[in-house]
Amino acid sequence: MAYEPIWTKEPDKLSKFELVKLEKDGLDIIRSIIEKYALEGYDSIPADDLDLFKWAGVYQQKPKNGHFMMRVRINTGVMTSAQARTLAEISRLYGRDLLDITTRQAIQFHWLKVENFPDIFKRLEEVGLYSFEACGDCPRTIVGNPLAGIDKDELMDTKALVDEVNNFFVLNRDFSNLPRKLKMSISANPYNNAHAEINDLAFTPAVKEIDGAETIGFHVMVGGGLSAKPHLAQKLDIFVRPDEVLKVATGVATIFRDNGYREKRHHARLKFLVADWGAEKFKDKLLELIGELPARGEDKTVGWQAAYFDGVQPQPQQGLNYVGLNVPVGRLNADELSQLAVLADTYGDGTIRTTMSQNAILSGVPDDKVEELLAAPVLKRLSAAPKPFISRTVACTGNEFCSLALVETKKRAVAIATFLDERVELGEKVRLHLIGCPNACGQKQIADIGLQGALVKTSEGMVEAYDIAVGGTLGGGEQGPAARFAQPLKGRVKADDVAGVLEQLLLFYKNERDAGESFLTFTERVGVPAIQDKLSSILAAFAS
Repeated sequence: MAYEPIWTKEPDKLSKFELVKLEKDGLDIIRSIIEKYALEGYDSIPADDLDLFKWAGVYQQKPKNGHFMMRVRINTGVMTSAQARTLAEISRLYGRDLLDITTRQAIQFHWLKVENFPDIFKRLEEVGLYSFEACGDCPRTIVGNPLAGIDKDELMDTKALVDEVNNFFVLNRDFSNLPRKLKMSISANPYNNAHAEINDLAFTPAVKEIDGAETIGFHVMVGGGLSAKPHLAQKLDIFVRPDEVLKVATGVATIFRDNGYREKRHHARLKFLVADWGAEKFKDKLLELIGELPARGEDKTVGWQAAYFDGVQPQPQQGLNYVGLNVPVGRLNADELSQLAVLADTYGDGTIRTTMSQNAILSGVPDDKVEELLAAPVLKRLSAAPKPFISRTVACTGNEFCSLALVETKKRAVAIATFLDERVELGEKVRLHLIGCPNACGQKQIADIGLQGALVKTSEGMVEAYDIAVGGTLGGGEQGPAARFAQPLKGRVKADDVAGVLEQLLLFYKNERDAGESFLTFTERVGVPAIQDKLSSILAAFAS
């Protein structure tokens, strides 16, 4: 530990877990897993060390009987076919053939046992992947533009920048004991592909005239995050050249480490510090640490596409295309990922890209190979032309595996989307996000329609239900719409009724909208009270 943990000067203001982290750094758990617990088994693991498993990228899986979930970091969502084959083989050997693409572009396994981890770590390392610090109070997986390097709109290819920042922080003990997780995004795409406003630290595309020349770089936002108390990130008045990104990221992480709150874990994220300090004070503290930077330049963010990349699209490389594939709620099996790897090698450039919308992209496909690629059997389900609702549905892990979730999400989400695709034709795509608990891994606050799991008492006992929120969006830069979170509606809906209730709500939108009006714009125009009135009448009809 090369820094002084100044927060230990007031130990009475530290949470119980902070005291655990002072006794044993989270990174130490990796060696303990390999040399001890993998040999002695699940029952040998003390509770405090189980909490530290997060630094290995591992959580206990519900019902906490010896199985684990693991996340694997995929920098900016770009993996090679060899990496994809390894991930598929790990799933096949140890994870019951199951894989999930997360809303942070990672790959997630389930059903793993502690005895499996040494071999899994070894297999990942052999192809340049790792799960380390994909969870825990540390810098997490860095999300970015999944089209980096093949994006006709990007200001620069940010893959190398993401790798540089990632490589600096991973296994770096100077930053392995933060108050809570630190989520970063780096993207030079003008359509906010990395969801800047909901990250602790975000670098977004910008230009500035410096010494008479237009310079490509980044603007910076800090303090975003979701969960039960969501915050939108605030803009700092600085312009950052590409070679200064790591310096800024290090400075922000240092401020968080040394000044972040450690008394209550539910009040420890960077967003709370930024909210209390304000953007100006935070900027001044940052510049004290890293030196002066120019003021903001010209913002190059012009819209938000919610990280969706539909179908066959031309790349800037002449004669090549990328193909956006729908992975329903991010879930696929080992055989499907193996088949995508074959397609990437046979028809593309040997890479598979994951998105924050839980989907996948094949890139580098020549014009004359597109038709043959689209005929591949695996693309019947992982479609390049999915139906509207299933194409825009996101879901967290849910209570199938997550101990925090109150309800099942993924199967329910697919059932709802399938029902709506069969019953409602809009000509517009409406984004549905389902989450199982307030932690909001499924990002319901930025959805057109967000559904949060709950329980409701009935004559048959407690049953699964959902609360509904409408009108969420992220921002389109200084010239585009402002980011805002979905507004909650009153009226808890039993899970079995959700599809029918949404059908009626969407038909209300269809019948009352102006020509070409999106659901978001409709929500803004008619107002949440009008949508609330409609929902109340729908629920009354369902109850009668």
